Amino acid sequence: MLDPISLFKERHGDLRYFFAPMAGISDTVFRLLMRELGAQCVVSELLSAEGLIRGGQRTRDMMHFDERERPVGIQIFGHQISSLAEAAKIVEASGADFVDLNFGCPVKKVVCDGGGAAWLKDPVKLGELLQTVKRGLRIPLTIKVRTGWDENSRNVKEVVHVAAESGVSWVAIHGRTRAQGYCGYADWELIREVAIHSRIPIVGNGDITDSKMARKRIDEGYAHAVMIGRGALKNPWIFREILGEKIESKQFLPLIHRHFDLAVEKKDRHRAFLSLKKFLAWYAAGFPNSGKFRFELFQLEDIDALRDHANNYFESITEMPKIDDGQPFLMGGHG
Repeated sequence: MLDPISLFKERHGDLRYFFAPMAGISDTVFRLLMRELGAQCVVSELLSAEGLIRGGQRTRDMMHFDERERPVGIQIFGHQISSLAEAAKIVEASGADFVDLNFGCPVKKVVCDGGGAAWLKDPVKLGELLQTVKRGLRIPLTIKVRTGWDENSRNVKEVVHVAAESGVSWVAIHGRTRAQGYCGYADWELIREVAIHSRIPIVGNGDITDSKMARKRIDEGYAHAVMIGRGALKNPWIFREILGEKIESKQFLPLIHRHFDLAVEKKDRHRAFLSLKKFLAWYAAGFPNSGKFRFELFQLEDIDALRDHANNYFESITEMPKIDDGQPFLMGGHG
């Protein structure tokens, strides 16, 4: 077993289990919910460095976090060294615990501009970027990467070496190349090989769908910590289960009510309504009659009707086991 991440040990304890940054998902509401449900560290959805510099209100709003989320990182992406360095200082000024740079996003519009996973094609330039950003920061700098651009350039070992030389605090590795997207399986053997020889901690990411698998990755020395994204949407209690809590039945109603309360607290009612519809559709995936629930869900027009609809549905399935309905699940938009 590899040592846990101890960077914030004095204030928050050792870190093993992270909630992943996911576009359109990892907002302050859901991050706070995951922290309450046992995640030990959270990272924001990716934010545009250019958007932060220009002072766009939407991007600034996305940077907002609640004190109860700590330790919390803000993830930024971009293609210009100067812009990323300036944006990192803005993140530091916000009071975040660390800055996370995204070198993993596979989305075409991001990589075509030279952002996200496109940085993996030039480790030398990536090193120049990391050194420049690090020089201007007092808080820790972390990065999230993939194993490489494609099968012929799986250069994650070189990237991790460059990161360590540049003063990066840890590297999160999604175990697929950019070319793979979310197809196939994450290469955890490669993640383990990198982690064993790395001078800095490695956070492994990819295909962790249940608590048993998460603990196995730690117990068998695959990484210093693991990062869970889609698995937490399939099972919002996954972090509590990892930490040893026995969940006899998935009590959705308390979770739904808490999610509604946080969304209304952090957003206006209209934005809360739009966000909650999306999450409710994901929560229902795999349960009986979920198709009918989702269809009716998107016919609703106000948040009160939405809460009533959710109450009625989830009350009826509380004691029933979740099944895999074989549907593609969140296969894009993050790294």
